[in-house]
Amino acid sequence: MDFAAMADYIPLFTEAMWLTLRIGWIGILGSIAIGLVVALITHYRIPVARQICAVYVELFRNTPLLIQLFFIYFGLARLGLQLPADQCGMLGLALLGGAYMAESFRSGLESVEPIQVESALSLGMTNAQVMRHVVLPQAVTLSVQSFVANIIFLLKETSVFSAISLMDLMFVAKDLIGLYYDTTECLVLLVIFYIIIIVPVSVIGSIVERRLRYGAFGN
Repeated sequence: MDFAAMADYIPLFTEAMWLTLRIGWIGILGSIAIGLVVALITHYRIPVARQICAVYVELFRNTPLLIQLFFIYFGLARLGLQLPADQCGMLGLALLGGAYMAESFRSGLESVEPIQVESALSLGMTNAQVMRHVVLPQAVTLSVQSFVANIIFLLKETSVFSAISLMDLMFVAKDLIGLYYDTTECLVLLVIFYIIIIVPVSVIGSIVERRLRYGAFGN
């Protein structure tokens, strides 16, 4: 293994990592917002919108991100809407992640006992106050494990961004392998940088989950 070559490649991988993180986390934040809205629509059984959300969830959960990115990047351009590659990546990740986050939020919302909602309403709280102070905190606490799993899944899915010419980690690795044939060195660096991205999320998620459960259930 050529460690000197690996040292030369580290700045390129570092730059690609920051691009991956920027696009990935903006997409993840968008997925959380989309997921919450979809989950609330489903939970409150809003007519028509509920059916639309059900189709959206099934469509995006059952198709690969790569195909979705092709539709966004190439399909929208055919319709006259040309988005930059990074925005297409953010949008694609947000839409894919929103479908998964919606299911996490929905399961959390359904885990809250109806008697708690009824008790809060009987105390004079409005529906919005009940949702904000009673339902959502418990739903998030109960769903934090699946949230973390979804975030890790979405960060790993950023590896397909190279298909729309984004210079992410995978793009840099493939480019360097094609130029210099340092396959082993580039793949090792690729694994190391994905570990740098994902392991902290896993660790922080575990800590947050334990603290939330300790605060919520006292164990």
